[in-house]
Amino acid sequence: MPTGVRGVGGRHDPGRVPFRTADEAGPKAAVQAHLDAWGPSTYTAEGYQGVRRTAAYRGDLHILVEAPDGTMPASAIMWLDEANRTAEFEPVGTHRVYRRRGLARAMLLHGMHRARAAGATHMTVACLGAPGHPRARGLYYGVGFRQFTRDVPLIRTAAGGRHDRRRPG
Repeated sequence: MPTGVRGVGGRHDPGRVPFRTADEAGPKAAVQAHLDAWGPSTYTAEGYQGVRRTAAYRGDLHILVEAPDGTMPASAIMWLDEANRTAEFEPVGTHRVYRRRGLARAMLLHGMHRARAAGATHMTVACLGAPGHPRARGLYYGVGFRQFTRDVPLIRTAAGGRHDRRRPG
């Protein structure tokens, strides 16, 4: 669901929702935000350190929303592809208790502005299982994303051995 950055729409008031980068919030908060949004999850501090060591990771493009109690109920990592001037949002998640309050929308819009400032001209997001997740799909459509392609899941059964040359259709 890519969109051009010029398509960033809607009102965006950065003073209304407190954002932190992962660099500002720290590793513990970044990991906890992921666990709270996606739990149960096997994500760990060690796994996050692996993510941080990848060449494409930028802590200034890993956005978290801060709640009044200091927790981080929503987060998104933007992966900037400088050669193609594209930023991919992956993953995007919000703690179940904080969903449907506009935090993810505000975070996506804030993230798009940060990505544009970093050089992105297009944004993408993968809404895995989109037909089964109409609220997530609605969120992405609501900030300007449009369907570009649809992945087709492929499966190979155990019966389809290594030398099985049958073709579908």
